[in-house]
Amino acid sequence: MKAALPLLVAAAFATASVSVARADDSHWVVRIGAHVVDPASDNGHLAGMKTGVGDSTRPTGSIEYLVTPNWGVEALAALPFKHEVKLDGVKAARTRQLPPVIGVNYHFLPDAAVSPFVGAGLNYTYFFDTKGKGLLQGAHVKADDSWGAAAHAGIDITLSSHWLLTADVRWIDIRSDIHVNGAKVGTAKIDPWVYGLSFGYRF
Repeated sequence: MKAALPLLVAAAFATASVSVARADDSHWVVRIGAHVVDPASDNGHLAGMKTGVGDSTRPTGSIEYLVTPNWGVEALAALPFKHEVKLDGVKAARTRQLPPVIGVNYHFLPDAAVSPFVGAGLNYTYFFDTKGKGLLQGAHVKADDSWGAAAHAGIDITLSSHWLLTADVRWIDIRSDIHVNGAKVGTAKIDPWVYGLSFGYRF
């Protein structure tokens, strides 16, 4: 999806080359799409072994309330992401997580056909269904939940008075203490980039 994102954005620019007036009284934007959670390349060490966390793609949804044409408050949610965890390149665990984000966005050109935006917010990541695999098969593995900052940037491409296409990227601070059979073995530094493409509806 990361490789296809620039092509999709270019195509959307072509369809939005003519300015389209948006609904003047719109205060809400609902978006449905998909995001790729791509963890950092360096995920730290657990029990002295290099940790690797795999990426995951899932459907996502968000709702944004526009306090003014430029400023919006947004909540992002998703279906659970699933990640494979490796230690020194060998499968060791699998976990699922929900990473909702609440943030504030600033839209630079709210009345233009193409409007860039930036934002910042707070993330809470809930880890569940964590299981030992391979090296840790049969072990009780637990990943602690995480609170962290989130940064956001993207573009809204107006398709009609109500419909839009959004391409965005986020960086989220996610770090989780990992426990094996009750003992802490280290902290996984996930800190992913999150790439997304969504269709939105203003009302």
